[in-house]
Amino acid sequence: MLQFELKHKEKNSKARAGKIVTDHGTIETPMFMPVGTQGTVKAVTQKHLTDEIKAQIILSNTYHLYLRPGTGILEEAGGLHNLINWDNPILTDSGGFQIYSLTELRKIKHDGVEFKSHLNGDKHFFTPEKVIGIQRSIGSDIMMVLDECTPYPCEYDYAKKSQELTSRWAILNREAFDRSKPLYGHDQNLFGIIQGSVYKDLREKSALDLAALDFNGYAIGGLAVGEPAETMYDMVNFTTDFMPENKPRYLMGVGRPENILENIERGIDMFDCVMPTRNARNAYLFTSEGVVTIKNAIYKNDFSSLDPNCECYTCKNYSRAYLRHLYTAKEILALELGTIHNLSFYLSLVKEARKNILEDSYLEWKKKIIKKISKNIKSIMEV
Repeated sequence: MLQFELKHKEKNSKARAGKIVTDHGTIETPMFMPVGTQGTVKAVTQKHLTDEIKAQIILSNTYHLYLRPGTGILEEAGGLHNLINWDNPILTDSGGFQIYSLTELRKIKHDGVEFKSHLNGDKHFFTPEKVIGIQRSIGSDIMMVLDECTPYPCEYDYAKKSQELTSRWAILNREAFDRSKPLYGHDQNLFGIIQGSVYKDLREKSALDLAALDFNGYAIGGLAVGEPAETMYDMVNFTTDFMPENKPRYLMGVGRPENILENIERGIDMFDCVMPTRNARNAYLFTSEGVVTIKNAIYKNDFSSLDPNCECYTCKNYSRAYLRHLYTAKEILALELGTIHNLSFYLSLVKEARKNILEDSYLEWKKKIIKKISKNIKSIMEV
């Protein structure tokens, strides 16, 4: 069973430093999970992830792995860890957000959600019980419950019905999890997902409903879906007051570096987002001095390191001029080197955040670092 140890709380904020222990390894928090939706973090190998990026855990997706390669292949391989040759922890999202994003291809019912595959249009039906079964086939260390993610903006009445549905599904998820057994000899753990849109009474109700089910950890879902950043921060700061202190807290799908740092201050331990990998593939590189749009002509003759404050493989070996050349020539190596750097930047950022939490200097450090890393942030194209 997952163990969580709260090492320290920063004296001036709700920021926490902790340790999560799973059968596949230990994770120090706060932490960021590289997204490997289909069992691969795009443009990098598992060796890059462990040796260069120092990833402690990756995130994969139940919806996508169910569609391909399918549960039969996963079970024949002995689970996702074996299939992709990854010895560290894996978290799987339930697929609820992906189904939410299908919009017109889905129909939510009281006992689950009907949807059409984005691959071929075939109809499928996910129930809480089925989602648990799929994640047993995957063998992830941390499984997420099936929930409904509401859009923004969202009317109160719809958000209330959705929150109540998510709470009912959480009970069914919990019961299915307790009835079933891991398939591959290692423990699996189940996290609940708090919903309620931007309504505090619904967030409180959802958090209390889920806390009563004693999950191994708790996530906040339904944010970073278009609401203003300050609204997100307010919802997180409010909701963490109702989340068990002795369990990991996960904010799903966030996000920008400054969003991560602000939400660490508000008591969050775990983050994931496609932003560092997606933007690396589109030539937007995060650095300690702000975002570099590496294809810009000003870097054509710039033979300095991408980020002199970064110790990643890319920054230690290649110049901005070479990286620009690779991107403009549309060389595959550009995607690899850019992704190594962006993920290394994110993981170094949360590692430094942990250090400052332990030293009770987090708030002062956060203010300084956000001012520097947020330069040119508006230039990022989220595609």
